[in-house]
Amino acid sequence: MNAPIRVAITGAAGQIGYSLLFRIASGAMFGPSQPVILHLIEIPDEKAQKALGGVIMELEDCAFPLLKGCVPTSDLNEGFRGVNWALLVGARPRGPGMERKDLLTANGKIFTGQGAAIAKNAARDVRTLVVGNPCNTNSLIAMNSAAGLPREQFFAMTALDENRARTQLAKKAGVPVESITNLCIWGNHSSTMYPDFFNTKIQSRPATDVIGHREWLEKDFITIVQKRGAAIIEARGLSSAASAANAVVDTVRRLTTPTPAGDWFSVAVCSDGSYGIEKGLIFSYPIRTDGKKWEIVQGVPVNDFSRAKITATENELKEEKAMVADLLPKA
Repeated sequence: MNAPIRVAITGAAGQIGYSLLFRIASGAMFGPSQPVILHLIEIPDEKAQKALGGVIMELEDCAFPLLKGCVPTSDLNEGFRGVNWALLVGARPRGPGMERKDLLTANGKIFTGQGAAIAKNAARDVRTLVVGNPCNTNSLIAMNSAAGLPREQFFAMTALDENRARTQLAKKAGVPVESITNLCIWGNHSSTMYPDFFNTKIQSRPATDVIGHREWLEKDFITIVQKRGAAIIEARGLSSAASAANAVVDTVRRLTTPTPAGDWFSVAVCSDGSYGIEKGLIFSYPIRTDGKKWEIVQGVPVNDFSRAKITATENELKEEKAMVADLLPKA
């Protein structure tokens, strides 16, 4: 059997963390022959630590053959020591009367500390996926705080947006969701992200040919996907948890499994300037991988409609970057 992969999860007793841990321990993330050791990081709060103890009891009671140990802690150095993957799920939620800048600043300090602790303690090949919102800019902060680690090892999650978009197209076309390919989410994981239907294929045909209702694609479809998170909060009184955890699993699997020929998937990575996006932003692109090394897919057509949407989401990320400038290296 393979040596265990060490996976750190922040906010481990939170809703997304709770939904995620059992998926990892069951083999859904790394496969049925890959054992794992879970580093479960929670804040040093009595209630949170008590809840984490309960989560560990449940993990033990599942008797997962692949789960070779748990490391519960509130100490970042212990939590990230030797880990191969860092899943940064925990983040401060937006409170009443809190402005976007306040949220960015509050979370920025959290991700500054986590980035530094990852650089100091984790395995040199550690890959870090930021889930806690605003995840693109939180990933930017963590990346810039992780001295000595390559930028290509930092990601922010947009798979949830991609999954939502694929499902909406599949429902509209009356086809299985797995027949939706080449769907890219461009930009920020926010209400400005752009689900690019122009390059999407449905059963190997252009989505615009299969779904002839252009107005629905340009208006309703984009709005549904952009506001899906808010719709879930309105419906259940809580933010997405199981679907977000599922998207974490999907992201890691997509990054560690060769991408099918001709296809791509969405994840936010450090921009190298591709498609005219400012270098250094954490921006969601069409990505493919051989299972070890990822690359931005080049040459994807961008028409005027798409360019306007991509520019809008890039501008939002520039604004967020400016709001946390004091947490980033001086240019």
